[in-house]
Amino acid sequence: MDDVRDTAALAELRSRLETGRVARGINQTALARAAGLGRTTVSRALSPDAPGPSADTVGALGRALRLDVNMLLGLLDTAYGRGPAALAATGAPGRPIRMWDPHDLEVHFAIEAPSARSGPGGPGDRRRPGRAAALPAYVRRPHDEHLATLVEAADEGHSGMAVLVGSSSTGKTRACWEAVQPLAALGWRLWHPFDPTRAEAALADLNRVEPQTVVWLNDAQQYLGGESGERIAAAVHGLLTDVSRSPVLLLGTLWTEYQNDYLALPRSGSPDPHPQARALLAGRLITLPDRFDHIAITKARALAAAGDRQLAHALQHTDSGRLTQFLAGAPELLRRYETAGPPVRALLEVAMDARRFGAGLHLPVGFLEQAAEDYLSDDEYDDLADNWLDQAFADVTSPVHGRLAPLRRVRPRPTRRSPVTETAPAHSYRLADYLEQHGRRGRARLCPPASFWQAAHDHLTPESLVNLADAARLRHRFRWAEQLAQRAADSGDTDAIARLAEIRLANGARGEADQLLQQAADAGSTGALVRLAVIRHVAGHREEAEALAQRAADAGDTRGLGQLAEILEADGDRKRAEELAVRAAAAGDTGPLVRLAEVRELAGVTQGAERLGQLAAKAGDTTALVRLATIRETGGPTARHEAQRLYQRAGRVGNASALARLATERESAGRRGEAERLARRAAHAGQSFALVRLAEMREAAGAHEEAEKLAQQAIEAGHRFALIRIAAIREAAGDLQGAERLFQEAAAAGNPTAVARLAEMKVSAGDAEAAIRLARQAAEAGNPSAAARLADWREAAGDREGAEMLAHLSADAGDTSALTRLAEMRELTGDREGAARLARQAAQRGSTTAVVRLADMREAAGDREAAEALARIAADSGDTQAMVRLAILREMAGDRRQADQLARAAGDAGNPSAFARLAELRACPAEDQT
Repeated sequence: MDDVRDTAALAELRSRLETGRVARGINQTALARAAGLGRTTVSRALSPDAPGPSADTVGALGRALRLDVNMLLGLLDTAYGRGPAALAATGAPGRPIRMWDPHDLEVHFAIEAPSARSGPGGPGDRRRPGRAAALPAYVRRPHDEHLATLVEAADEGHSGMAVLVGSSSTGKTRACWEAVQPLAALGWRLWHPFDPTRAEAALADLNRVEPQTVVWLNDAQQYLGGESGERIAAAVHGLLTDVSRSPVLLLGTLWTEYQNDYLALPRSGSPDPHPQARALLAGRLITLPDRFDHIAITKARALAAAGDRQLAHALQHTDSGRLTQFLAGAPELLRRYETAGPPVRALLEVAMDARRFGAGLHLPVGFLEQAAEDYLSDDEYDDLADNWLDQAFADVTSPVHGRLAPLRRVRPRPTRRSPVTETAPAHSYRLADYLEQHGRRGRARLCPPASFWQAAHDHLTPESLVNLADAARLRHRFRWAEQLAQRAADSGDTDAIARLAEIRLANGARGEADQLLQQAADAGSTGALVRLAVIRHVAGHREEAEALAQRAADAGDTRGLGQLAEILEADGDRKRAEELAVRAAAAGDTGPLVRLAEVRELAGVTQGAERLGQLAAKAGDTTALVRLATIRETGGPTARHEAQRLYQRAGRVGNASALARLATERESAGRRGEAERLARRAAHAGQSFALVRLAEMREAAGAHEEAEKLAQQAIEAGHRFALIRIAAIREAAGDLQGAERLFQEAAAAGNPTAVARLAEMKVSAGDAEAAIRLARQAAEAGNPSAAARLADWREAAGDREGAEMLAHLSADAGDTSALTRLAEMRELTGDREGAARLARQAAQRGSTTAVVRLADMREAAGDREAAEALARIAADSGDTQAMVRLAILREMAGDRRQADQLARAAGDAGNPSAFARLAELRACPAEDQT
């Protein structure tokens, strides 16, 4: 486990466990038997000289000794600085990754597959409204390897960021969720800035993020768009470069169209809306393909053959490789839209238009109703029934698969709210992502009717109105643009006031525009200051423009200085442009210097570009030199020589990326001594991968002994997986003996992955006994990974007895995940008795994950009695939330009697929250009528 942060808490935990053992009058062997744990695991858990026990081990021991498990787990979390108590003490945002549900982080719910025992509509396919399907097995693809490298670097202490780019439902968010799972086991926490708005939450708390935190920026346009986007981008950059807070990992997702917006360079003389975002995203984007390639399809088929019904169902119904889209219900959502009656189609098209024009995610019911009127023809409107709206909402919110619906009802959480922020309406709806993107493409050239603009004016929030005002102006609906902006400005929204000023300016009312911008600037809008600065500069008032830009910079927004610098550069006044860029750097933003350097380099003014790069380097940012070198590398031999000189300059002031590139170049040129010295410097500067890359190059060249030495140096520099990478190269080249020796060395150094790879090699060689022996030895030493992975293999191969034995070995070493996976695999193949038995065994060891998942699966299949029995096992084991979930599901299915019974059972077990949730659900009809 990770380093102990509170030794007193860990000592207190062990003291309570030992006191409980003595009070029960049992020795450690008897305690191990009562807890369902291995004798070694118990001994290590109680020993003050051993690493701290896992949460599963503490739970099992606490239940066996009849102690307060929640209190014990609280002590464990406090010891490792990852629980609520620790977070409250530090004030750091986020909570442990293991406490998150992936769906709460916006991983799409997946379709439910028909039962293996019946086709659609049969007894095994009885779905329940609102029922969440389990996540299908995950198929790793090339982008996952990029993420894994980033996560590995984070584990080694290096901050990093990646933003996954792709169309809707291509698996971006799921890939991020899978990527952070290794960090969950290391005690990392995850923070999803969300409340009161995503942008406000990020701005408020990015400066409080502590080491070992994943910052979750799903739908990154919610953070990087709008007036606050540049400030957030700058704050994120500051977090990434703050050594005192490393390591942190920032993961985000974007649709392709947003990526293009942020990366687009402005026209000469035009304002640059996204310089900070563009700089932040550069080199940090990972593109996801829309389709699975043949390798990924083959992996999916193997998982389907091993029992994953969802993947099997998707493979049967699509031959286009668009598996993730099918699993997210995309085809069925599209079919529902295309075959919908006029009222439903109108509601969906209103929602599509609202979202493509920038309205918020949560659309009020009043807006949808009023806007829909002009989407209906006269005949369609005349044919509407008196209760047409109720009928339309009942249809459009009916799930197509599990919890997937074209429009989904949103209930705002009663959490803290900013007193100046308009919260989501009490009765609002969210459009399915896939339909949103379909609307952006299919309705791109269409302009909404008058009822849409009027409804927006009457019902939407100022933030939404500002975006819609822009959309109206671009579509020559100037009257609506002004009315929407005026409505938002009347609320005091400074961004809206500035936008209204732009409209007045476009209409020629320069005096009014100037007054509005001054009003917004006086109210704290740095964007208004920047815009005023540009206007003053264009009007020839340079000194006043620079003073305004400086005011914005003093308030933390250096965009004005950067924009004026770029305008002056385009006008040919390079000296003054340079002076402004230097002032921006003095205010903490070297971006203008870097951009001017790139502009001059591309224009052929290489000496001026280098001077700016050196100025940026003096201000602490060597990226300009590296970017200039990268541009020159694409030229001829002379330019490439110049590129190497720039890399050397950047390397002399410690740029790790430059040192790593130089090391690779020297190695390619055969100058191995220099290459090693440069790689060691890069490693010392934080790029330990430079040594790994050098080792891989030596290994590929046949210099095996030198490759091993470099890998050992990389390990000493913090790259734990260096030997494993070299071993993998040898294994792929057929040198199994050499690979095995390196895996053994890595295993002896304490790398659990190496043990698992050794076991896999034994399996591939047909020596299953040796593989199991390795797994057993590792488990007895407290390393469960090899046994857990082998358990999956043996189950897929049909050796159920061997799989169970290995799963128990893994559980004895503190990892019950193998038992959970076996239980799910058996449930999917119809062995319900075996699945339940394994789930109960996992629960006895302190993990209720398996019984909860089986309860979900059986509830989805319509077997309520079995689902309830499993939920009760979870509740009896301390997880009463399972009972609460079942109560809510029964309520949503219309079974109030069962819901009340389950709520009482959860209350009796110590969790009364079900009563409050049921009361909220039952209040909905009354709300609908008001």
